[in-house]
Amino acid sequence: MAERKPPTHAAYALKREGRTSGRWIEIGDARLEADLEGGHHVFLDRLPIGGFSGHVYLSPKGVKPADPGTASQPTRPN
Repeated sequence: MAERKPPTHAAYALKREGRTSGRWIEIGDARLEADLEGGHHVFLDRLPIGGFSGHVYLSPKGVKPADPGTASQPTRPN
């Protein structure tokens, strides 16, 4: 069996809490490995269920992502 390597990043998904707001929730640990062609392999140990858009944010271990805040309001013509 292959040796299990330690995770390098924490994985987060955006949980929507309304149409214009949300927050990052931790969904697991990830290991980011580069291959010889310049690509990356990402190994996640779990994924969220329900309302998952597929967007995963990887943050180095110990670093929390910035608050996504609220979406800006559209500008209206005068």
